[in-house]
Amino acid sequence: MSFLGLEKKAFLVFGVANKRSVAWAVGKSLEDEGARVVYSVRSEERRRSLETLLTGRPVLVCDVETEGAADRLASEVAASGHAPLQGLVHSIAFANYSDGLQPFHATKRKDFLQAAAVSAFSLVELSRAFRTHFARDASVVTIGISSLLVTPDNYGYMGPIKAALESSARFLAKSFSADSEVRFNVVGSGPLKTSASAGIPGYLESYLFAEKLTLRKRNLETQEVANAVLFLLSARSSGINGATLTVDAGLGSNMFDKDVIRLAMRPGR
Repeated sequence: MSFLGLEKKAFLVFGVANKRSVAWAVGKSLEDEGARVVYSVRSEERRRSLETLLTGRPVLVCDVETEGAADRLASEVAASGHAPLQGLVHSIAFANYSDGLQPFHATKRKDFLQAAAVSAFSLVELSRAFRTHFARDASVVTIGISSLLVTPDNYGYMGPIKAALESSARFLAKSFSADSEVRFNVVGSGPLKTSASAGIPGYLESYLFAEKLTLRKRNLETQEVANAVLFLLSARSSGINGATLTVDAGLGSNMFDKDVIRLAMRPGR
């Protein structure tokens, strides 16, 4: 048995969009550890686009915006013999940035509510749907951001929604504790080079700036986030519940880096 002890255990992974996705890095790493992985994607179109990447693997469709979709997926997973699940990975987020960079106060109700439903409430709904299909000591991990205190202009209303996601994980940890040992944790990731992040207005500049603030002067690899997720999915993290594990290469503690200060204070800046 490996150190993580994930062999032959079943996991459900949400959010694969392509080979750069955090969800794909997690799923592939679970497979490398000998785990059984079921993937869930948002649409038939997405499933077809992933036929090459996910060939030979069970891939189910669940559009979390549709009421009842989570319950239908849970029934499908159970009927196909993949339960009980030892873990669930929630790597789902969506925001409509089609209007480009907008000030936070200009956020539209429909955009905020859609993003909240997909990015935050889906964790609650999926957890409820799979409650009876989890192993007693299962682990649920969602992907958050490394700091809820920063206010990046281009991230906009997704900041408050990620705060709701993180709070939801804590409340789920509490409510599930009444009759199980199912754990809920968040991996608070620093900026990554993914297709989802590419849709954020001005993200490239933010990504390059963040790299200068990391202690090692090198941004995160998606695999580094996946490694943290695997730890939280494993029994090796059994004492961690309702927590956020920050993975940011030191970004959050290096605001006054001398090189960044020098660049910011150049004449004419």
